[in-house]
Amino acid sequence: MNKLRNVLVPAALAFGFTSVQADDVGKAVDYRQGVMEVFAFNATSMRDMAKGETEFDAAAFARHARDLAAAAQLDLLAGFPEHSINDESDASDKIWLDWDEFQERYAALQEQSAKLVEVVAGGDEAAMKEQLGAVSKACKGCHHDFKK
Repeated sequence: MNKLRNVLVPAALAFGFTSVQADDVGKAVDYRQGVMEVFAFNATSMRDMAKGETEFDAAAFARHARDLAAAAQLDLLAGFPEHSINDESDASDKIWLDWDEFQERYAALQEQSAKLVEVVAGGDEAAMKEQLGAVSKACKGCHHDFKK
């Protein structure tokens, strides 16, 4: 009986540990996808206004800019732990192969979205649209190289 216990207990602990790790990875993927949804909602709303697809509303544009900048300050990188590649995610394995570049690209989004808030405060619609272009470029720079 002790021999069986000596085999079963470590096996159960190992299985439980693996399940917890898998659950943590799943939560990390959910987290990063949720943050990306917040980015997309706000960026798309501003883009639609900038392109004239919806009426330009300076107050709404400012709100979306603030929300995007606030979301960009979240620790998105925590949502990309090692070994968190999965079929339900569009994250490319290049993220983990070039982690430093991935971090730099995220820092660029943080910087450009913060600058957008500053530009919006100035009230110049053309300048807002121009800075939104810089934010979009930061987003695309990451998506181009780090998204499947």
